[in-house]
Amino acid sequence: MIDIDGLTRRYGDTTVVDTVTLQVRQGELLALVGGSGAGKSTLLKMINRLIEPTAGCVRLDGEDTRSVEPHALRRRIGYVFQGVGLFPHWTVAENVAVPLTLERWPAARIRQRVDEVLELVELSADVRDRWPAELSGGQQQRVGVARALAASPRVMLLDEPFGALDPVTRDRLQQSLLDLKQRLGLTAILVTHDMTEALLLADRLGVMRGGRLVQVGSPADLLQAPADAGVAALFDTPHRQVRVLDRRLGGLA
Repeated sequence: MIDIDGLTRRYGDTTVVDTVTLQVRQGELLALVGGSGAGKSTLLKMINRLIEPTAGCVRLDGEDTRSVEPHALRRRIGYVFQGVGLFPHWTVAENVAVPLTLERWPAARIRQRVDEVLELVELSADVRDRWPAELSGGQQQRVGVARALAASPRVMLLDEPFGALDPVTRDRLQQSLLDLKQRLGLTAILVTHDMTEALLLADRLGVMRGGRLVQVGSPADLLQAPADAGVAALFDTPHRQVRVLDRRLGGLA
């Protein structure tokens, strides 16, 4: 579904993403993990050409994305990021409708689709005419997901989408994402610093360090046969947290 071949991004003498080759299968959620500055977000943005690669290419269903105008490509790929990016002086409905308006959908069809995607992300119809500032952080993030889904993309890119949310809201949205992925057959790439989130959501993980892809595999593959000590350390953190929690709860965890 998504074929990344030798993708590279340099800024002068600094290489931010270094010859990354990766395949994401149809219906799969792949999480990109690694420390700050590993190149995860830059790689994600090159997929929909928010950042143009210095070298390499991306193919969606075999089509080279360089052959598609960037604005047209972005309408085919849902993009969700931390901070949501809703237009504050537009209503929820107007924000969700942005990709549909750009595609020149008729007004009646836009209204119907907005209601459909709001329902998909478990928001009631009465939020459609509210302003973003009137919503909770979790509701705003759901609106961001609804906007990304509005034009029925088959691919979703998610860049730390839940990082600023409280733990309860974050957990609910994580479960909603898994449900949407299954129901809609989405192919998704998630960038996260949270290894627990990656393990809960991802079919496979890609570990990045210094702009390079260090290892790709299922959570079980990476846990049982880490490529190096750095990969092993990523998995040690959630393990250690579980052990501490178990001790604090007297073995009930």
